[in-house]
Amino acid sequence: MRKYIPKQFESKWQQKWKKDKIFSPDLDKARKPYFALMMFPYPSAEGLHVGNMYAFTGADIFARFMRMQGYDVFEPIGLDGFGIHSENYAIKVNKHPMDLSKVTEERFYKQLTSIGNAFDWTRTVETYKPDYYKWTQWIFLQMYKNGLAYRKKAEVNWCPSCKTVLADEQVIAGKCERCSSNVTKKMLEQWFFKITQYAERLLKNLDTLDWSKKVLTAQRNWIGKKVGINMDYPIKNSKEVITCFTTAPVNFGMTFIVLAPEHQVVKKILDGTLRVSREQKQAVKKYVDGVLAKPLAQRISEAKEKTGVFTGLYAQNRIAGWDVPVWIADFVMSEVGTGAVQGCPGHDYRDFEFAKKFGLPIIRVVKGPDGNTSPIEKPEQVIVRGMKGTMVNSKFLNGLPFDQGLEKTMDYAEEKRWGKRVVSYHLRDWLISRQRYWGPPIPMIYCDTCGTVPVPEKDLPVILPYVENFRPAGTGVSPLASDENFYKVKCPKCGKEAKRETDVSDTFLDSAWYFFRYTSTEDSTQPWTSERVKKWLPVNTYIGGAEHSVLHLLYSRFLTMVFKDIDLISHFEEPFTRFRAHGLIISEGAKMSKSKGNVINPDEYISEYGTDTLRLYLMFIGPFDQGGDFRDEAISGPQNFLRRIWNLKEKIEDRTLTTEDAKWLHKTVEKVTSDMPSLKFNTAIASMMEWLNFLSKKKFVTKKEYKSLLLLLAPYAPHITEELWNQIGEEYSIHLQAWPKLDVEALTDEMVTIPVQVDGKVRSTIRIKYQEVSIQNQVIEKALKEERVKKYTDGKKYKVIYVPGKILNFVTS
Repeated sequence: MRKYIPKQFESKWQQKWKKDKIFSPDLDKARKPYFALMMFPYPSAEGLHVGNMYAFTGADIFARFMRMQGYDVFEPIGLDGFGIHSENYAIKVNKHPMDLSKVTEERFYKQLTSIGNAFDWTRTVETYKPDYYKWTQWIFLQMYKNGLAYRKKAEVNWCPSCKTVLADEQVIAGKCERCSSNVTKKMLEQWFFKITQYAERLLKNLDTLDWSKKVLTAQRNWIGKKVGINMDYPIKNSKEVITCFTTAPVNFGMTFIVLAPEHQVVKKILDGTLRVSREQKQAVKKYVDGVLAKPLAQRISEAKEKTGVFTGLYAQNRIAGWDVPVWIADFVMSEVGTGAVQGCPGHDYRDFEFAKKFGLPIIRVVKGPDGNTSPIEKPEQVIVRGMKGTMVNSKFLNGLPFDQGLEKTMDYAEEKRWGKRVVSYHLRDWLISRQRYWGPPIPMIYCDTCGTVPVPEKDLPVILPYVENFRPAGTGVSPLASDENFYKVKCPKCGKEAKRETDVSDTFLDSAWYFFRYTSTEDSTQPWTSERVKKWLPVNTYIGGAEHSVLHLLYSRFLTMVFKDIDLISHFEEPFTRFRAHGLIISEGAKMSKSKGNVINPDEYISEYGTDTLRLYLMFIGPFDQGGDFRDEAISGPQNFLRRIWNLKEKIEDRTLTTEDAKWLHKTVEKVTSDMPSLKFNTAIASMMEWLNFLSKKKFVTKKEYKSLLLLLAPYAPHITEELWNQIGEEYSIHLQAWPKLDVEALTDEMVTIPVQVDGKVRSTIRIKYQEVSIQNQVIEKALKEERVKKYTDGKKYKVIYVPGKILNFVTS
């Protein structure tokens, strides 16, 4: 008997699959197209780590399963090679990114081959090659022509370490999402895309998507729709008015206003337009200068102690009939709302902290549900919007429920023309410009005579030149500005001397449309072929990291909507029908990350244990949407499992299945099949392990059992199953065979245990025949006979939530 030695056959099958193009569907003739996509990697280090392999393996298993279900599966791959990650890696290793890209491309593609995925290697895309970024630049021009790209001078997020601007989405808690440096502000002329024009559409469409809940929540929060009112407060002894946006206008509890340090009123105090005492002006200047010198992270930290300064000004709270002091505080951001907040400390936690710190009045205007009207002295007494209560100390609002009181306040303010209802969004326009080298040059030209002129489409691509000194200087200007041969150009309109834009575009523009290009890589005349896009898009299943919940996914959705609006596509406006976020593999107690230096290279494990063992181990480590902790000692389990399957071949005999054999076979088929769509790979593997334990105890196994086991295992361990399929004389390739069919009759006597919950708590379990699990009325009838279920449901109205064969829940509340 031959020993199980993966090195002897794994690379052999990888090369044969690639040579035979068995994973390259005919994109024009496919009858059942299924686009299964995994986020393509950015080659910013020496290679993939096992965290990357974890994500790719899970996506590949599902794609292989769908192929065996009879679909023409398209599973392409490419490299997101432009951008700051790759450029910083080039700086780190002292190589030019243009030279390094050739090395990393070879290295990454070699690794991506070695992990055994069923990629279509005939249709790769690399974002840093002119035949791709020509179309990225073309997309920029379409945005400009349709009024969706504009340039303006703006205060932007600046990373002093990366030496470039960052979009709001790339700033996490005031720090650069890539290098974790404190982000500062800088005034620069920048290009933006009008994503805010699509805010409501981006929000509404989320309800139609089959996506991971946490990703949908992240997008809703980032879009950040708020329905409220802009309230106007005249400054006493002045013609100036402060406008505050609020969703909870509890004006009878309003005792102060807080301004952002960047607010126009603050600027007018400092330039003398608004008169305050000399001492007050000095105090304001000292405070504002100190705040603006702080990193953004320090300003927005919720945990830090509140700071502020009184301006010396008062504003009129006309609804309540009294004046309120105007303060400045660092926690108010100029770009959020109006940059001014009305302080209602009895009904907002942050306002409460601020009032306590500076001894400002705290007025209760909402009586708690327990009838409490005592003074508010502790944070737990604060009643915020959404809580129940009754208006008090509020004149014409007294006695109204809290929510009705807020609406009536808005009605009153609009009637008096002291305010106007508005819809506010957290979403800001997409900042596209980057002052770096490694990216697609923005295809715009500046002419003293003609102004801003787009590069003619016939002149695309604007080739990124080889600039020796590509390192960012931190001056707010791209290294391309040092290359006269690049930026000196004739104006396409008048022919006079002009200058090219020297910024490059954000790397997220490259990845916001790459899935379109996969369908038409051989077409050099257009970014994609309409017929192919109609056939293959939107993407059926997209798998990727939850960390891209806002950035990549939101931008891709935005661009796809634009493409539909300008008639580049016709039949869809959401690019990904189904999205699932994978979990994270941790190492040494932290997320595996190239920047943290705790990465594990899969190459050494593949060399020692084989690709299939590593794939199986990664999928068995925990639920795919959660991930797990990579431990060397645990890899021997999956290795032994595969070795046992290899050795089991010797027990094949020409026999028929017994009833017990058939029950085990179809029970496993049912479990593995039902786990696949929900990506429950770890439990599917566990069921195959249980079946193998049963088979191993027998003196022989039938060929039907062995073939079925190989077919179920094939998506997980593609090499060993292909090798064994070949050894038992079956037709090449196992990956083109049909998935095992479930024979329900074989499970006639099989009993299923179903947990029964009442209001989410398990009260009992019931046993149901497999064939009856789909008959809901019978399942409910049996559950209601259980004493512990009856105890909590008798005499109550309830709603039933039943997942066939999995769980039954009676909801009474």
